[in-house]
Amino acid sequence: MGQETRSASASESGMPDTDLILVLSTCPDVDTAQAIAEQLVAERLAACVNILPELRSLYRWQGAVETASEHLLLIKTSRTLYPRLEQRINELHPYDVPEVIAVPVDLGLPAYLTWVRESLQSGS
Repeated sequence: MGQETRSASASESGMPDTDLILVLSTCPDVDTAQAIAEQLVAERLAACVNILPELRSLYRWQGAVETASEHLLLIKTSRTLYPRLEQRINELHPYDVPEVIAVPVDLGLPAYLTWVRESLQSGS
């Protein structure tokens, strides 16, 4: 009897099915969050940016425990664009060391993921 051989899909091999990532970044106020989000989408470094309302952050900074009111950006982009996105956030952000954390998008609604990819492409 013959055995069928097939290559493992990305999800079966533990590798992401997409090249997309979700980048998180906190901002000190809604105006800064809005300005950064608008710039990233306008420059096609992000397909979409969600701005979550006020949250409380507790962190250690320069030896002291700090508390701040911040707004969280959820930025949809690709691994390919990440270096440019990171650089742009660093340029636009008022913090000395802004939070920029990328999380892989392993799975998602195919139509939505297609829309994200198309929105990141130059042109249309």
